[in-house]
Amino acid sequence: MAVTQPLEYLSQAQIDKFYRDGYLVVPGFLSHEQTSSLLLRAKELLDEFTPEDHPLTKFTTSDKDHIGDNYFLNSGDKIRYFLDEDAVDSSGKLTRDKAKAVNKIGHALHELDPVFRNVTLENDRLKALARDLRFHHDPVALQSMVIFKQSRTGGAVPEHNDSTFLYTSPPSALGFWIALEQCTHTNGALSFFPGSHLTTPITKRLVRLPEGGTGFEQLATPPPSSDISEKIRENASEGVSEGSYVLETCEPGDLVLIHGSVLHKSERNTSAHTRFAYTFHMIESSPYAEYDGKNWLQPTDAMPFSRILDVPNEITLSTAVH
Repeated sequence: MAVTQPLEYLSQAQIDKFYRDGYLVVPGFLSHEQTSSLLLRAKELLDEFTPEDHPLTKFTTSDKDHIGDNYFLNSGDKIRYFLDEDAVDSSGKLTRDKAKAVNKIGHALHELDPVFRNVTLENDRLKALARDLRFHHDPVALQSMVIFKQSRTGGAVPEHNDSTFLYTSPPSALGFWIALEQCTHTNGALSFFPGSHLTTPITKRLVRLPEGGTGFEQLATPPPSSDISEKIRENASEGVSEGSYVLETCEPGDLVLIHGSVLHKSERNTSAHTRFAYTFHMIESSPYAEYDGKNWLQPTDAMPFSRILDVPNEITLSTAVH
């Protein structure tokens, strides 16, 4: 895959691997100081959580019972707390200490919190990576989260792709997942199905329902995109058997780039160690892609989605099955 502009941060081998596999681990993307600052701030936010004035909104990845109350739907320009599914009993009380009950904090950390904003919207290394990867013409950041996979209780996240939850036409979601702690085989490190972004179309999307809440809308499945070169298709099939997942362990500060169409998951944390991570997403902006009013997360006049690049990429390399 030829690149005509000088590379600033990524190597050509890394770029090729991302487009072949649908994800890429970038070791040491954040410094030790940056990672420690994020982890400290995440723990401070946990300490600031007050269950007494919280609607006890739980986070779930289930298709049948996806989160959809107003606390969630209006969180795009706020910093809000979402609990593990089993952290609240039938009487509405926490089943464990508040610091171990939170599943994630989101969705505007990158906008509102200076520590998280610094590594997201004000990060020159991130901008260089976006220019090298050329996944988008003019990317915007639309959500951010700290995910707390708690020791012993952090639940599994089933197989999914991110464009289902952050849908554009054509699909353009790109995830940035940064380990704040060591991610291992036993505490819920991410697993990926390499090459699945080239073979697995987006078949549904999470939408706001007219009657309130959220649900999944089925999408028509077109034939594979014609812009995927034969070379990329061949690379995707090398060494990858159907249905095989690869578990990727990470050190603190490592970044995992996640194509919006690649299948990935994580298992339950069965260890004595927490697995905290910071993640945010970018999408393509108009006129290159449409992000419509059906999406659960909506920009506001006071907080539109922030652009990442000062000058858009003229050419992109993005490929996927739409």
